[in-house]
Amino acid sequence: MYKLLIRPILFWFDPEDVHYFTFSLIRFLNKIPFVSSIIKKIYQVEDASLEKELFGLRFKNPIGLAAGFDKDAKLFNELSNLGFGFIEIGTLTPKAQPGNPKKRLFRLKEDSAIINRMGFNNGGVEDAVKRLKTNKDVLIGGNIGKNKVTPNENAVDDYKICFNALFDYVDYFVVNVSSPNTPNLRALQDKEPLTNLLKELQIENSNHPKKKPILLKIAPDLTNEQLMDIIDIVAETKIDGIIATNTTISRDGLTSESKTEIGGLSGKPLTNRSTEVIRFLAEKSNKAFPIIGVGGIHTVEDALEKLEAGADLIQLYTGFIYEGPKLIKDINKALIKK
Repeated sequence: MYKLLIRPILFWFDPEDVHYFTFSLIRFLNKIPFVSSIIKKIYQVEDASLEKELFGLRFKNPIGLAAGFDKDAKLFNELSNLGFGFIEIGTLTPKAQPGNPKKRLFRLKEDSAIINRMGFNNGGVEDAVKRLKTNKDVLIGGNIGKNKVTPNENAVDDYKICFNALFDYVDYFVVNVSSPNTPNLRALQDKEPLTNLLKELQIENSNHPKKKPILLKIAPDLTNEQLMDIIDIVAETKIDGIIATNTTISRDGLTSESKTEIGGLSGKPLTNRSTEVIRFLAEKSNKAFPIIGVGGIHTVEDALEKLEAGADLIQLYTGFIYEGPKLIKDINKALIKK
Protein backbone atom coordinates (compact mmCIF):
# COMPACT_ATOMS: atom_id res chain seq x y z
CA MET A 1 0.00 0.00 0.00
CA TYR A 2 2.85 2.40 0.80
CA LYS A 3 4.55 2.12 -2.60
CA LEU A 4 1.34 1.91 -4.63
CA LEU A 5 -0.74 4.58 -2.90
CA ILE A 6 0.96 6.57 -0.12
CA ARG A 7 4.38 7.24 -1.70
CA PRO A 8 3.04 8.56 -5.04
CA ILE A 9 0.89 11.09 -3.17
CA LEU A 10 3.72 12.17 -0.86
CA PHE A 11 6.11 12.51 -3.79
CA TRP A 12 3.89 15.16 -5.36
CA PHE A 13 4.98 17.62 -2.69
CA ASP A 14 8.19 19.30 -1.53
CA PRO A 15 10.32 16.67 0.26
CA GLU A 16 11.07 18.79 3.32
CA ASP A 17 7.38 19.71 3.74
CA VAL A 18 6.50 16.03 3.39
CA HIS A 19 9.05 15.14 6.07
CA TYR A 20 7.38 17.39 8.63
CA PHE A 21 3.89 16.34 7.54
CA THR A 22 4.84 12.67 7.93
CA PHE A 23 6.23 13.37 11.40
CA SER A 24 2.95 14.98 12.43
CA LEU A 25 0.93 12.13 10.92
CA ILE A 26 2.95 9.40 12.65
CA ARG A 27 2.67 11.25 15.98
CA PHE A 28 -1.09 11.71 15.54
CA LEU A 29 -1.73 8.07 14.60
CA ASN A 30 0.22 6.79 17.59
CA LYS A 31 -1.92 8.87 19.94
CA ILE A 32 -5.10 7.12 18.81
CA PRO A 33 -5.97 4.31 21.26
CA PHE A 34 -4.71 0.89 20.16
CA VAL A 35 -3.12 2.21 16.94
CA SER A 36 0.45 1.94 18.23
CA SER A 37 -0.26 -1.67 19.23
CA ILE A 38 -1.62 -2.40 15.75
CA ILE A 39 1.46 -0.81 14.12
CA LYS A 40 3.73 -2.91 16.31
CA LYS A 41 1.79 -6.06 15.42
CA ILE A 42 2.11 -5.32 11.70
CA TYR A 43 5.78 -4.35 11.55
CA GLN A 44 7.71 -5.60 14.56
CA VAL A 45 9.43 -8.97 14.28
CA GLU A 46 10.43 -10.56 17.57
CA ASP A 47 12.89 -13.44 17.51
CA ALA A 48 15.87 -14.31 19.70
CA SER A 49 17.97 -15.04 16.61
CA LEU A 50 17.78 -11.36 15.63
CA GLU A 51 19.31 -10.13 18.87
CA LYS A 52 22.84 -8.81 18.67
CA GLU A 53 25.25 -7.83 21.42
CA LEU A 54 27.78 -5.21 20.38
CA PHE A 55 30.08 -2.89 22.36
CA GLY A 56 28.25 -3.86 25.54
CA LEU A 57 24.76 -3.14 24.20
CA ARG A 58 22.01 -5.57 23.31
CA PHE A 59 20.15 -4.76 20.08
CA LYS A 60 16.79 -6.53 19.66
CA ASN A 61 17.45 -6.64 15.92
CA PRO A 62 20.28 -5.33 13.70
CA ILE A 63 18.29 -2.74 11.73
CA GLY A 64 18.48 0.87 12.86
CA LEU A 65 17.25 4.22 11.64
CA ALA A 66 20.16 6.38 10.51
CA ALA A 67 20.81 9.89 11.82
CA GLY A 68 19.13 12.79 10.06
CA PHE A 69 15.57 11.51 10.09
CA ASP A 70 14.77 12.25 13.73
CA LYS A 71 17.30 15.04 14.21
CA ASP A 72 15.78 16.51 17.36
CA ALA A 73 14.68 13.30 19.11
CA LYS A 74 11.01 14.10 18.58
CA LEU A 75 9.71 10.75 17.33
CA PHE A 76 12.03 7.96 18.50
CA ASN A 77 9.31 6.06 20.38
CA GLU A 78 6.86 6.13 17.49
CA LEU A 79 9.53 5.23 14.92
CA SER A 80 10.67 2.27 17.00
CA ASN A 81 7.12 0.87 16.67
CA LEU A 82 7.88 0.32 12.95
CA GLY A 83 10.34 -2.44 13.78
CA PHE A 84 13.69 -0.68 14.14
CA GLY A 85 16.09 -2.23 16.61
CA PHE A 86 17.64 1.14 17.41
CA ILE A 87 17.22 4.83 16.54
CA GLU A 88 20.04 7.29 15.93
CA ILE A 89 19.09 10.89 16.63
CA GLY A 90 20.90 14.02 15.44
CA THR A 91 23.12 15.39 14.15
CA LEU A 92 22.92 17.66 17.21
CA THR A 93 25.01 20.76 17.81
CA PRO A 94 25.57 22.76 21.03
CA LYS A 95 23.41 25.67 19.90
CA ALA A 96 20.27 25.65 17.80
CA GLN A 97 20.84 26.57 14.17
CA PRO A 98 18.51 26.89 11.18
CA GLY A 99 20.74 25.07 8.70
CA ASN A 100 21.22 26.09 5.11
CA PRO A 101 18.72 28.19 3.12
CA LYS A 102 15.79 26.37 1.52
CA LYS A 103 15.32 24.67 -0.92
CA ARG A 104 17.81 22.14 0.45
CA LEU A 105 16.28 18.69 -0.03
CA PHE A 106 15.82 17.10 -3.47
CA ARG A 107 14.34 13.82 -4.65
CA LEU A 108 16.03 12.06 -7.55
CA LYS A 109 13.19 9.67 -8.34
CA GLU A 110 14.78 8.19 -11.46
CA ASP A 111 17.83 7.25 -9.38
CA SER A 112 15.95 6.28 -6.17
CA ALA A 113 18.09 8.85 -4.38
CA ILE A 114 18.04 12.05 -2.36
CA ILE A 115 20.37 15.04 -2.31
CA ASN A 116 20.37 17.09 0.86
CA ARG A 117 22.25 20.16 1.98
CA MET A 118 20.39 20.60 5.27
CA GLY A 119 23.43 21.85 7.19
CA PHE A 120 22.84 20.37 10.67
CA ASN A 121 19.52 22.17 11.20
CA ASN A 122 18.46 21.33 14.76
CA GLY A 123 17.10 22.84 17.95
CA GLY A 124 20.31 22.36 19.92
CA VAL A 125 21.40 19.55 22.19
CA GLU A 126 19.68 20.76 25.37
CA ASP A 127 16.32 20.91 23.59
CA ALA A 128 16.70 17.28 22.49
CA VAL A 129 17.68 16.20 26.00
CA LYS A 130 14.27 17.32 27.32
CA ARG A 131 12.58 14.72 25.12
CA LEU A 132 15.18 12.01 25.60
CA LYS A 133 14.41 12.08 29.33
CA THR A 134 11.06 10.47 28.50
CA ASN A 135 12.66 7.47 26.79
CA LYS A 136 11.88 4.14 28.43
CA ASP A 137 13.22 1.31 26.32
CA VAL A 138 14.35 2.54 22.87
CA LEU A 139 18.06 2.02 22.22
CA ILE A 140 19.30 5.45 21.16
CA GLY A 141 22.45 6.61 19.38
CA GLY A 142 23.47 10.24 19.70
CA ASN A 143 25.02 11.73 16.56
CA ILE A 144 26.98 14.90 17.38
CA GLY A 145 28.59 17.68 15.38
CA LYS A 146 29.77 21.27 15.54
CA ASN A 147 27.93 24.52 14.92
CA LYS A 148 28.49 26.14 11.53
CA VAL A 149 29.99 29.28 13.09
CA THR A 150 32.50 27.33 15.18
CA PRO A 151 35.94 27.32 13.52
CA ASN A 152 37.61 23.94 13.14
CA GLU A 153 40.31 24.83 15.67
CA ASN A 154 37.54 25.07 18.31
CA ALA A 155 35.47 22.13 17.06
CA VAL A 156 36.56 19.84 19.90
CA ASP A 157 34.75 22.09 22.37
CA ASP A 158 31.46 21.72 20.48
CA TYR A 159 31.74 17.94 20.41
CA LYS A 160 32.52 17.88 24.15
CA ILE A 161 29.47 20.00 24.95
CA CYS A 162 27.19 17.65 23.03
CA PHE A 163 28.88 14.56 24.44
CA ASN A 164 28.45 15.60 28.06
CA ALA A 165 24.91 16.94 27.59
CA LEU A 166 23.74 13.67 25.99
CA PHE A 167 25.78 11.26 28.08
CA ASP A 168 23.02 10.12 30.44
CA TYR A 169 20.38 9.88 27.72
CA VAL A 170 21.89 7.95 24.80
CA ASP A 171 23.34 4.46 24.59
CA TYR A 172 26.15 5.21 22.15
CA PHE A 173 27.71 8.21 20.41
CA VAL A 174 28.49 8.93 16.78
CA VAL A 175 31.06 11.56 15.88
CA ASN A 176 30.00 13.17 12.60
CA VAL A 177 32.90 14.79 10.75
CA SER A 178 31.80 13.54 7.33
CA SER A 179 28.77 15.62 6.35
CA PRO A 180 29.48 17.61 3.18
CA ASN A 181 26.99 20.32 4.14
CA THR A 182 28.88 22.21 6.88
CA PRO A 183 31.81 24.28 5.53
CA ASN A 184 35.22 22.70 6.24
CA LEU A 185 33.75 19.95 8.42
CA ARG A 186 35.29 17.17 6.35
CA ALA A 187 38.75 18.62 7.00
CA LEU A 188 38.34 17.16 10.50
CA GLN A 189 38.63 13.70 8.89
CA ASP A 190 42.35 14.31 8.33
CA LYS A 191 44.43 12.06 10.52
CA GLU A 192 45.85 14.58 12.99
CA PRO A 193 42.71 16.61 13.83
CA LEU A 194 40.54 13.49 13.89
CA THR A 195 42.90 11.63 16.22
CA ASN A 196 43.00 14.63 18.53
CA LEU A 197 39.20 14.98 18.54
CA LEU A 198 38.60 11.33 19.36
CA LYS A 199 41.27 11.28 22.06
CA GLU A 200 39.69 14.32 23.71
CA LEU A 201 36.28 12.63 23.66
CA GLN A 202 37.77 9.49 25.18
CA ILE A 203 39.17 11.62 28.02
CA GLU A 204 35.65 13.00 28.58
CA ASN A 205 34.35 9.43 28.42
CA SER A 206 36.76 8.33 31.14
CA ASN A 207 35.44 11.04 33.45
CA HIS A 208 32.15 9.16 33.77
CA PRO A 209 31.68 6.10 36.03
CA LYS A 210 30.85 3.90 33.04
CA LYS A 211 32.08 4.72 29.54
CA LYS A 212 29.75 4.89 26.56
CA PRO A 213 30.61 3.48 23.11
CA ILE A 214 31.95 6.05 20.65
CA LEU A 215 31.71 5.45 16.90
CA LEU A 216 32.99 7.49 13.98
CA LYS A 217 30.87 8.12 10.87
CA ILE A 218 32.98 8.36 7.74
CA ALA A 219 32.44 9.55 4.18
CA PRO A 220 32.26 7.14 1.24
CA ASP A 221 34.58 9.45 -0.70
CA LEU A 222 37.72 8.53 1.26
CA THR A 223 40.59 6.94 -0.66
CA ASN A 224 42.03 3.57 0.32
CA GLU A 225 44.97 5.40 1.90
CA GLN A 226 42.58 7.47 3.99
CA LEU A 227 40.65 4.36 4.98
CA MET A 228 43.90 2.81 6.18
CA ASP A 229 44.39 5.96 8.28
CA ILE A 230 40.92 5.38 9.75
CA ILE A 231 41.92 1.86 10.77
CA ASP A 232 45.04 3.26 12.46
CA ILE A 233 43.00 5.96 14.21
CA VAL A 234 40.52 3.44 15.62
CA ALA A 235 43.42 1.41 17.02
CA GLU A 236 45.17 4.46 18.48
CA THR A 237 42.12 6.13 20.03
CA LYS A 238 40.39 2.89 21.02
CA ILE A 239 36.98 4.07 19.88
CA ASP A 240 34.35 1.36 19.56
CA GLY A 241 33.55 1.26 15.87
CA ILE A 242 32.82 2.86 12.51
CA ILE A 243 29.63 3.83 10.70
CA ALA A 244 30.17 3.43 6.96
CA THR A 245 29.05 5.54 5.26
CA ASN A 246 27.66 9.05 5.20
CA THR A 247 26.37 10.71 2.01
CA THR A 248 28.60 11.18 -1.03
CA ILE A 249 29.58 14.20 -3.11
CA SER A 250 29.97 11.95 -6.18
CA ARG A 251 27.42 12.24 -8.97
CA ASP A 252 28.56 9.29 -11.09
CA GLY A 253 25.86 7.60 -13.13
CA LEU A 254 22.95 9.84 -12.16
CA THR A 255 20.16 10.55 -14.64
CA SER A 256 17.75 12.75 -12.63
CA GLU A 257 17.35 16.44 -13.40
CA SER A 258 18.38 17.45 -9.86
CA LYS A 259 21.74 15.68 -10.09
CA THR A 260 23.58 19.02 -10.29
CA GLU A 261 22.32 20.19 -6.90
CA ILE A 262 25.00 20.74 -4.25
CA GLY A 263 24.86 18.49 -1.20
CA GLY A 264 25.22 14.93 -0.01
CA LEU A 265 23.77 12.15 -2.15
CA SER A 266 22.10 9.14 -0.53
CA GLY A 267 20.14 6.18 -1.86
CA LYS A 268 20.70 3.51 -4.48
CA PRO A 269 23.68 5.19 -6.19
CA LEU A 270 25.56 4.75 -2.90
CA THR A 271 24.82 1.02 -2.52
CA ASN A 272 27.99 -0.38 -4.07
CA ARG A 273 30.45 2.18 -2.71
CA SER A 274 29.27 1.92 0.87
CA THR A 275 29.54 -1.86 0.65
CA GLU A 276 33.06 -1.55 -0.80
CA VAL A 277 34.09 0.65 2.15
CA ILE A 278 32.62 -1.84 4.65
CA ARG A 279 34.43 -4.75 3.01
CA PHE A 280 37.73 -2.82 2.84
CA LEU A 281 37.62 -1.86 6.52
CA ALA A 282 36.60 -5.34 7.64
CA GLU A 283 39.29 -7.11 5.59
CA LYS A 284 42.18 -4.69 6.11
CA SER A 285 41.57 -4.45 9.86
CA ASN A 286 41.01 -8.20 10.18
CA LYS A 287 37.59 -7.27 11.65
CA ALA A 288 39.26 -5.48 14.54
CA PHE A 289 36.21 -3.32 15.31
CA PRO A 290 32.43 -3.32 14.77
CA ILE A 291 30.98 -1.67 11.67
CA ILE A 292 27.49 -0.27 11.18
CA GLY A 293 26.67 -0.35 7.47
CA VAL A 294 24.52 2.36 5.94
CA GLY A 295 24.04 3.66 2.41
CA GLY A 296 21.77 2.50 -0.40
CA ILE A 297 19.86 -0.27 1.38
CA HIS A 298 16.64 -0.54 -0.64
CA THR A 299 16.15 -4.33 -0.70
CA VAL A 300 16.67 -7.39 1.47
CA GLU A 301 19.58 -8.31 -0.80
CA ASP A 302 21.25 -4.93 -0.20
CA ALA A 303 21.03 -5.52 3.54
CA LEU A 304 22.37 -9.06 3.38
CA GLU A 305 25.25 -7.96 1.15
CA LYS A 306 26.35 -5.34 3.69
CA LEU A 307 26.20 -7.84 6.53
CA GLU A 308 28.17 -10.36 4.50
CA ALA A 309 30.74 -7.67 3.63
CA GLY A 310 31.46 -7.18 7.32
CA ALA A 311 28.75 -4.97 8.83
CA ASP A 312 27.54 -6.01 12.27
CA LEU A 313 24.46 -3.78 12.16
CA ILE A 314 22.81 -1.79 9.39
CA GLN A 315 20.87 1.48 9.18
CA LEU A 316 18.21 2.73 6.80
CA TYR A 317 17.25 6.22 5.71
CA THR A 318 16.63 6.83 2.01
CA GLY A 319 15.61 3.20 1.48
CA PHE A 320 13.07 3.64 4.28
CA ILE A 321 11.62 6.69 2.48
CA TYR A 322 11.44 4.98 -0.93
CA GLU A 323 10.43 1.48 0.17
CA GLY A 324 8.43 2.12 3.35
CA PRO A 325 8.44 0.35 6.73
CA LYS A 326 7.77 -3.05 5.19
CA LEU A 327 11.45 -3.14 4.23
CA ILE A 328 12.42 -3.38 7.92
CA LYS A 329 10.08 -6.32 8.43
CA ASP A 330 11.25 -8.06 5.25
CA ILE A 331 14.92 -7.80 6.23
CA ASN A 332 14.28 -9.13 9.72
CA LYS A 333 12.22 -12.06 8.40
CA ALA A 334 14.96 -12.84 5.87
CA LEU A 335 17.57 -12.83 8.64
CA ILE A 336 15.52 -15.27 10.70
CA LYS A 337 15.15 -17.60 7.70
CA LYS A 338 18.84 -17.27 6.91
